[in-house]
Amino acid sequence: MERPVIGIPLGDPAGIGPEIVVKSLMDKTLYDVCKPLVIGDRDVITQALSFCGFNAIINVVSQPEEGKYEAGIINIVDLGNVDINRLEIGKIQAMGGQAAFEYIRKSVDMAMNGEVDAIATTPINKESLKAAGIDFIGHTEILAGLTNTHDPLTMFEVRNMRVFFLSRHVSLRKACDMVTKARLLDYIQRCNEALKRLGVAEGTMAVAGLNPHSGEHGLFGDEEVQHVEPAVEEAQKMGYNVVGPIGADSVFHLALQGKFNSVLSLYHDQGHIATKTLDFERTIAITIGLPFLRTSVDHGTAFDIAGTGKASQVSMSEAILLAAKYSLSYNK
Repeated sequence: MERPVIGIPLGDPAGIGPEIVVKSLMDKTLYDVCKPLVIGDRDVITQALSFCGFNAIINVVSQPEEGKYEAGIINIVDLGNVDINRLEIGKIQAMGGQAAFEYIRKSVDMAMNGEVDAIATTPINKESLKAAGIDFIGHTEILAGLTNTHDPLTMFEVRNMRVFFLSRHVSLRKACDMVTKARLLDYIQRCNEALKRLGVAEGTMAVAGLNPHSGEHGLFGDEEVQHVEPAVEEAQKMGYNVVGPIGADSVFHLALQGKFNSVLSLYHDQGHIATKTLDFERTIAITIGLPFLRTSVDHGTAFDIAGTGKASQVSMSEAILLAAKYSLSYNK
């Protein structure tokens, strides 16, 4: 089977992205399942290799087919957009935000043109983006904007547990207001279709409760009675294999045990806490609904340790492996 090409935008060059990329690409097992291609800056990769104490051949390419995909060789599309003498490691700066945005934009162009089969993204910094005048608050918003995609889905995968999110970067008060029958029904349908696109055709989706014990039939909170239960019932009538609401204090455990193929979390932290407590480093974010598959580490730029070579590459490696795992099904 032909190995998929996984594009890896380098992220903020002042953060740990370059270090976790070069550490990941020292692992032969990645090359067994995919062709990892960095989109970034050659000087930044050279610097990251130095930080980590590694030696590798840097192979600059303009097209993926020019790459030599084997351990010890880092293939890179070099945008040459960082003045390495002015780059301040571990600092918020416009140059870092601008470079990170340009890496993403180039990766999107390559994915839209079919040059890469999926992308696995590295950390960016919201303040650096702002300093560069980039009017997006995060990766998902950038990708949605560049591809003209409305409201792409976010799914976390860790071990055998998959978690979708009804809302992301909004206040908790606003997140509660977004728990409506119409939104839930839309998400149940789209999440189920997303699972099929990933090749997950069997199993039952569970919708988490919003209130403690799912509100105990309206004793303390009526969102479940007014919105969640009606949405689930209507989805069931439409043929979707979904149940809920299931109390958030048990639904994630049940999913981990294999009772559910996925959970629809009703707000950001509800699902983040469950997945990251289980295994912080191996919790991988997948963006579904874009014209291409995107996976990502689920941690930040870690400016406090950038440049030390201490950052763990586990999450980056898992993101690349997951992109390889799902990209062929996603692109059918």
